[in-house]
Formats: sequence, structure tokens, C-alpha cells
Amino acid sequence: MEKGMLLIGLGMGMIVLGFLLVLVGVLLGASSEGSDVEGGGVIMIGPIPIVFGSGRGATLAMILAVLLMVLWIAAFLLARRG
Repeated sequence: MEKGMLLIGLGMGMIVLGFLLVLVGVLLGASSEGSDVEGGGVIMIGPIPIVFGSGRGATLAMILAVLLMVLWIAAFLLARRG
């Protein structure tokens, strides 16, 4: 099998696995009664973070966003220098 086809197959398999994990998470979350759900997330658009969520998850997401932004800027400056 050609190397490119193998990588395409692995990539598509990972996408399908991700969809299945999200589906299982939604079904398990919907079946539990009276559970309070808290969480957070980060969307990076270039060096600009967009943070969303509530509770402890949002705090962790903000810390992660700052770290990712600093790493992105550092990598940009190092690549520009080299």
C-alpha cells in the first residue's frame, strides 16, 4: 500500500473515531439525571484565543489559551529570526 493512502486511511479513521467518541459522550451525558455539567474550551485563531465555558474548566481553558498564545508568538519570532 502506498504511504499516502495509508495516511489518508489513518486520518479518516481518526475522524470517524472522534465522531463516535463524541456520540458516546453525548449519549452518556443525556442518560445521567440531575448531573451538573461544567466545562470550557479554547479556539485558537492564529495567536488570538477565544475562551468559552463555565466553572473550573473555563479557568483551565484560559490558562491554556495564554500558554498557547505565548508559544505561538515565540515560535513565530524564532521562525522569523531563522
